[in-house]
Amino acid sequence: MTEASTTLAAPTVVDEQAMHRPIKRVLLACAMTAEALPMVERLGLQPDNVFASPAPCVSWSGEQFGLHIHLVQNGKDAEHGVDNVGTVAAALSVYLACQQFKPDLIISVGTAGAFRAQGAAIGDVFVGTTTVNHDRRIPIPGFDKYGVGAHTSAPTTRLQKELGLKAGMVSSGNSLDYTEQDMAFMLSNQVAVKEMEAAAVAWVASMFQTPMFCLKSITDIVDGDKPPQEEFLANLQQAAQALQEAITPVLKFVSGKTAAEL
Repeated sequence: MTEASTTLAAPTVVDEQAMHRPIKRVLLACAMTAEALPMVERLGLQPDNVFASPAPCVSWSGEQFGLHIHLVQNGKDAEHGVDNVGTVAAALSVYLACQQFKPDLIISVGTAGAFRAQGAAIGDVFVGTTTVNHDRRIPIPGFDKYGVGAHTSAPTTRLQKELGLKAGMVSSGNSLDYTEQDMAFMLSNQVAVKEMEAAAVAWVASMFQTPMFCLKSITDIVDGDKPPQEEFLANLQQAAQALQEAITPVLKFVSGKTAAEL
């Protein structure tokens, strides 16, 4: 059995009871200030200041579209002054937010890279179908599947069709670039979106038995010919705008439904 094949059996994040609970409270989880603040403004959210020091994460809350909406962002690193990106910060933020807000649905929102081979272009918005880790290689029986950490997201077939969103597997890693092994894993598993937090969000969602899916706008083409850091910086504003435009219809769609109806 190859390491790539360990992703094929991805458990669902939650049980049936949680899937049929009406969605009244939504948690939006993102890593970067540039992703969070435009959504805060668009949705009219207000700062909460609910997380006690030394937790770096910050949050905003409000009511729109018949929903209680909470947005948690990973905050800034105290030493380097940059956004806390990656799986460690995401897991901490979402864990604390789940304890505080007890959401019915979690959406991992943000910018990401994606594969042209899976139909991606700059500014596209993807919905995640499965989350995995592409850089946790532990070639020991049992630990290999744990390392991949595959989780099936809440099904969103109706959402995709209604809003015309692309869909595919989302793979997380803690580097902006990738190794040859990372790329081989992503290609063999037909990964559509590459980013740095979603697999951690899915892991925490599974702990709390809360449905989740990803909403990712594309800044760079992983299988393209440009360095990812250059494309990311050049297209961040465009991708953030696409994310802003997508979040309102997504929230309107989920309001009044259960996760099983998405």
